[in-house]
Amino acid sequence: MYSDLPVDQLATYRGTTSEPKDFDAFWEDTLDDARLYPLALKVTPCPATLRTVELYDVVFSGFGGELIRAWLRLPAQPLRTEGPIPGVVQFAGYGGGRGDAHENLFWASAGFAHLHMDSRGQGAGWSKGATPDGAGSAGPQGPGVMTRGILDPETYYYRRLFTDAVRAVQSLRSLDSAEIGGPDGAADLRGVVDPDRVAVLGQSQGGSVALAAGAFCPEVAAVVAFVPYLADIPRAVSVTDAYPFREVCDFLAVHRGSTDRVMETLRYFDAVHLARRSKAPALFSVGLMDTITPPSTVYAAYNNYAGPKDLEVWPFNGHEAGGIEDELAALDFLQRELGDG
Repeated sequence: MYSDLPVDQLATYRGTTSEPKDFDAFWEDTLDDARLYPLALKVTPCPATLRTVELYDVVFSGFGGELIRAWLRLPAQPLRTEGPIPGVVQFAGYGGGRGDAHENLFWASAGFAHLHMDSRGQGAGWSKGATPDGAGSAGPQGPGVMTRGILDPETYYYRRLFTDAVRAVQSLRSLDSAEIGGPDGAADLRGVVDPDRVAVLGQSQGGSVALAAGAFCPEVAAVVAFVPYLADIPRAVSVTDAYPFREVCDFLAVHRGSTDRVMETLRYFDAVHLARRSKAPALFSVGLMDTITPPSTVYAAYNNYAGPKDLEVWPFNGHEAGGIEDELAALDFLQRELGDG
């Protein structure tokens, strides 16, 4: 059933969250710190088990120089077009990781270079992960990562994850300079990816991470954010009882005196503020019966988005939104924006 604002109000809703005065300075300092560490990009071919897709295990340095894993999937060499192909960096939804190398072959099959980033400290909910959250955090937390380090923006989990995402975009754009490992170390990936045609994509948590990458990487050519999470957080925690937002409520039900500190931290990671800084063409989606990311929060991000944008609206769907139809819409969108592989 519908449990959020009426449709006519959603169309103009821009959110309730206010932006910290030092938002840009906070993120400039964070990303400047990340640049102190070499990217240390290493790509290792996986055993050749598929005829149409090549698989590579990827490692690069993310926040604090910590190693982040990803899968790189490419159209097999006989199927690649002449010249460099466009790329897509994908970010996982909440609780998931990069999965198995042989999963998620859609983008490589469509002719894109597909880098699927692992989510540090996640990957046991519905899709496997392989990257620890080595930075740790200060203070208590509830189950999940939504409250990890939440008492201070410097220690908050999403500071690390958003930084990892920026480094993932840099990794795909820098594939020419990667170290090639493994017994097939002679594999040559130079000239495979066009660094000027790299998009970012994700659903739910992955959608907000894609918005962060779009905000902090002006080189990103397009953004796909399906039912993005972490938008208009003050409203979200008050209008939905669903997890993961419920993790914040559970935390504050125990740490009763920490509301102001928690809400202040979350202002630095709200997707509404990220959307204002993203200027690449973007495709969003929303399910009007979504209780996990309430529709008003998605509209808040969408209505604040600074670049050209379009929104797929699914009146009778929840958090799954358009499912495969969203995927196909994203394919059509990215083929228009980036060109065919």
